[in-house]
Amino acid sequence: MPVPQVPMRFLAIALALILAVPAHADETDPGLAFTIWLNNYRTGAESRGLKREWLDAALAGVRYVPRVVQLDRGQPDDPTRQSRIGDYLARQLGGDRISGGIARVPGNRASLLAAATRHRVAPEIIMAIWGMETSYGRVTGGFDLPSALATLAYDGRRASLFTAELDAAVRIVGEGRASREQMRGSWAGALGQPQFLPSNYLKHGADGDGDGRIDLWASVPDTFMSIARYFADAGWVEGLNWGFAVGVPPGFDHAPIVNPRPPEQCTKPLSRHSYAYPAARWRDWGFRPLNGVWPADTEAMALVEPDGPGGDAYLTTANYRVIMEYNCSNYYALSVALLGNALAPATR
Repeated sequence: MPVPQVPMRFLAIALALILAVPAHADETDPGLAFTIWLNNYRTGAESRGLKREWLDAALAGVRYVPRVVQLDRGQPDDPTRQSRIGDYLARQLGGDRISGGIARVPGNRASLLAAATRHRVAPEIIMAIWGMETSYGRVTGGFDLPSALATLAYDGRRASLFTAELDAAVRIVGEGRASREQMRGSWAGALGQPQFLPSNYLKHGADGDGDGRIDLWASVPDTFMSIARYFADAGWVEGLNWGFAVGVPPGFDHAPIVNPRPPEQCTKPLSRHSYAYPAARWRDWGFRPLNGVWPADTEAMALVEPDGPGGDAYLTTANYRVIMEYNCSNYYALSVALLGNALAPATR
């Protein structure tokens, strides 16, 4: 049977449509489609004010990285599905996480306290972020950041987020804040010892050693000053503890304390937070600290039960929410908070 002939113009249109389709979940080597996307990105970036020479420098050698997509899609939606908070904390605070942090305080005390004093942020929280993010600067990631960000932007699930972060990475290189070779970090695009996304580097990065540069890869003083600035910008309240573990009264009715305003962002972690009541109210209801001391009677505190009612419970202040601004996870925030408690005596 003869095969009907298709006009060449229709073949050309069909090919163009195929190449315009974004990568799919099972695509490991998009080839020409990624190249076309990258060219389109460059055009859009120039319209957003990024200079052509910046793009040439920052995007040199950029490639699609299948491993980045695999890692992104392998993230659990909710860490409680894999473990409970007690098991998670045992892992995160085990090994030399505490002892290693204590050992690093003396040699870094001056720059740590300088950052804490300037931005009025607790020094133990600065140390705890450093420890949780990169094991005190030892593990900062080996992925090429522009390639990782371009891959995630092309993948399409959070295209606007990672396109904006790629823009920020281009600006960092283009403005000479970091060399193209320095731009290495996590698969998710976080850079340096505090694991800032590029946009946070531009917003919150700070020079802690006075050399006129912000080097979050090699400079511990810059790392401390940048973390402290991030927390200050997020609303850290000087002198206010983050909270403490509590015993919940037997038979306590949770219904009246549910927050009547559901969170608009970070919905799963924040759904574990009650409405914030004055500390005196919680005390009158029979809650008792398992460690720590009550703040002022009028201080607003929210009950956080990471695994839901019946599990471990914490009464938390506004500063706990500031920790969550760094990474919106109760598991992460409690790891930082409790590591900070363990490191606090060494930082005084």
